[in-house]
Amino acid sequence: MNTETTNTERSTQIMHTEKQIEFDKIKNIWKNLAITDYAKECIQNTEICLDEVELRNRLRDTTNSKEMIEKLGTPPFQNITEIRDIMAIGQKGDCLTPYQLERVERVLVVVERLRDYLSRGKQFYNSLAYYDENLDALPELREEINMKIRNDGVDDRATDRLFDIRSKMISVEESMKQKAEQTIRNNKECMADTYYTLRNGRVCVPVKKDYRYKIQGSVIDKSSTGSTYFVEPAGVAKQYEELALLKIEEENEVYNILYTLTAMVIYAIPVMEENMRMIEKLDFIFSKGKLSVDLDCVEPQINLERKIELTKARHPLMDKSISVPLDFKIGETERGIVITGPNTGGKTVAIKTVMLNAYMAQCGLHVSCKAANISMNSNYLCDIGDGQNISENLSTYSAHIKNVLEILKEVNKDSFVIMDELGSGTDPAEGMGIATAILEELRKSNANFLVTTHYPEVKEYADKTEGIINARMTFDKETLKPTYRMVIGEAGESCAFYIADRLGMPKEMLENAVTAAYGKGAISNYKFKNDNLKKKEVKNVIIKKRKYHKDTKLSTLYTIGDSVMVFPDKKIGIVCEPVNEKGVLRVQVADKKIYINHKRVKLLVKSEELYPEDYDFSIVFDSVENRKIKHDLDRKYTDEVYHYDIEK
Repeated sequence: MNTETTNTERSTQIMHTEKQIEFDKIKNIWKNLAITDYAKECIQNTEICLDEVELRNRLRDTTNSKEMIEKLGTPPFQNITEIRDIMAIGQKGDCLTPYQLERVERVLVVVERLRDYLSRGKQFYNSLAYYDENLDALPELREEINMKIRNDGVDDRATDRLFDIRSKMISVEESMKQKAEQTIRNNKECMADTYYTLRNGRVCVPVKKDYRYKIQGSVIDKSSTGSTYFVEPAGVAKQYEELALLKIEEENEVYNILYTLTAMVIYAIPVMEENMRMIEKLDFIFSKGKLSVDLDCVEPQINLERKIELTKARHPLMDKSISVPLDFKIGETERGIVITGPNTGGKTVAIKTVMLNAYMAQCGLHVSCKAANISMNSNYLCDIGDGQNISENLSTYSAHIKNVLEILKEVNKDSFVIMDELGSGTDPAEGMGIATAILEELRKSNANFLVTTHYPEVKEYADKTEGIINARMTFDKETLKPTYRMVIGEAGESCAFYIADRLGMPKEMLENAVTAAYGKGAISNYKFKNDNLKKKEVKNVIIKKRKYHKDTKLSTLYTIGDSVMVFPDKKIGIVCEPVNEKGVLRVQVADKKIYINHKRVKLLVKSEELYPEDYDFSIVFDSVENRKIKHDLDRKYTDEVYHYDIEK
């Protein structure tokens, strides 16, 4: 694998992580706070910093810029991409236009204002303030352009000679107009109108067709009907020639001024380049301060001890008024946390909040916490969402596993990993096994990791395994709403029974559900309020929890006729074939028979408690046709063949 391919894969992985933890949205907000194209590009390309000294410098810059913004307001910046193009034109030897020179002058004004802004920051002993020494407003060039260029043109008083030329031009033009007006007054009967006009840049008088030869001068134009001729009087023509010569002199003088100013700009290019470099750098730095102010963030502490501790952390994209602060700690005695709790309880938001804040800190940004102490990580790896890829025809589970395998390939002791709904998307028993295996690999890597899950077996694994601890998202049993608070050190419980209780499920049904899920002894752990609701009459059935010993043979686990519950759909069925040597039994559910692993089946009622001794189970499992054939076989010879209906 070549270096280019490796870099491409790394970039793809980084983009994937940033999108899943929503750092791409943070970048979009951040970019809108920058002014220059360079700063916006730097923001887009920002990655985590792996050098401790460099990271601390970046965080210090963010803190200093935030401090100056809070005390002095927003600094003056301007997008300077156009100025680079203008300087490139000058370096080619082309003359800059008045518009381009004005753009240069405006940038120098920004430089001067930025110097003043930074200088005022010195009173707070802010280190960013000393960048003013790297800015040169070039006052002579700025003053020269300001004096000679006005309103996208060369000012009349740019030089004495230009002022004299333009004054003469005004005088000649005025004289031409007066001569035209005098011609009109002296020949009113010959005129089609009482006003002179301009035709092709020449001063003309409107003469009626019939009087054309009474007015001395040249015909410049005529009306569309041909009834009016526009004549330039003879005296005006002589002055027009004088005006043309003056315009040539003016043009030469203007070019002389523009070339002189262009030469001054070219001479100042090295200083201008340094100014622009500093503007772009400061724009990037101050954009981080603006982001910190807008998101109400604080500077995090950085450690190399693999510890992450967040106090009152929140997701920066969530409304602060409704976001519930999160207290979080990892890395002191444990490397992994398994988070459980009800759906919509905030598990995904919690792990995103932790990683996003850690990621922002390692990019040199402040974090949305009251306080934070964050370790440097070599990489950030995550698996959130279904990740389904239609173009590659991957199922949800396949996409998860593919992503998880990539994570396990990249993970090391300095990594930070988050995984949401670990082991979901497949058979619960097998998914639980996969989840446990993944956790074990993460534990072996010694990386810091956060995972969410619903599997009780995974909770038990975390409880018994060194280096891993349980956590839960709390749930208000009174209001049936999540509180979005994390409690580290405790495993979450399912709230399905409480929700069913509040929605009106009878107590007997709830107790049966608890018994089926956890055994009769677990009923005492639940306090249901729905005791007084009217219940339907149901047959009293004693449900016994069967205890198995390690030496119990699979074939004796279930017998034909046993009533069982099939998971994960929780459908009730009747055993029609006992467990074979592979641990598979056959159960009739509704109108079909299915093969299923014994681990996905729970005993509800033994057959001897449901059916009398020597009960004919063909009544339950056989079709009417088969039963009739069997009956005939028992009493007489018949050509019919008895079939055991395999499909059903």
